Amino acid sequence: METYVVRVWLPDRPGALGQVASRIGAVRGDLVGIDILERGAGRAIDELVVQLPEAGLVDLLISELRAVDGVAVEDIQPAAQSMRDPRLDALETAAMLVGAVDVDELLGVLVQHAALDFGVDWATVVDLEGPEIRASVGPTPEAAWLEAFVEGSRSSARVAAGEAGPDDVAWAPLPSARLSVVIGRKGRPLRARERRQVAALARIADTRWAEVVSRRSQSPHASK
Repeated sequence: METYVVRVWLPDRPGALGQVASRIGAVRGDLVGIDILERGAGRAIDELVVQLPEAGLVDLLISELRAVDGVAVEDIQPAAQSMRDPRLDALETAAMLVGAVDVDELLGVLVQHAALDFGVDWATVVDLEGPEIRASVGPTPEAAWLEAFVEGSRSSARVAAGEAGPDDVAWAPLPSARLSVVIGRKGRPLRARERRQVAALARIADTRWAEVVSRRSQSPHASK
């Protein structure tokens, strides 16, 4: 069996997902996982995990899905050999952030696991007052670009909805640390659920940052 992750747009109406599942069955596929990434304006964006008996059926699968009224295929990719569970990944990342014992470890965990959890091309933590990159993974844009992007997004009306900035870049603030985490992924837009998850991880990291800094300042060896 070959396993694929398929992102589809479909009408947010009763029976739509059932029609999609029926089309998957028509090509001898099996729907083994569903993750709702975004809903609104009468549409939903779902990430489906589909098993096919052979790779040669991918094109036929796409054609069958597109035959459902109102359905569009945004993206299809082979699944990792060991399928990741997004909810478990988020919990494990949160546990590692809480367990970080110093600032460098904390920021390193944040960018490394953001890159893994969201399958992004790059992830970084930037100090906008520099601007200065504090930690990064992948081909990160220059600090000046990151500063301009974050500052421009702050004034956007979409910030409150967690949708600020272009579709392929997402960010979230760490207010106590006066830092921001920014991630980018070409070719696959970052959806609302993913953006909310980035914001949640940033809040956890920010809380732990305050604890680590406070503990360090109270240490009798802090000034040595």
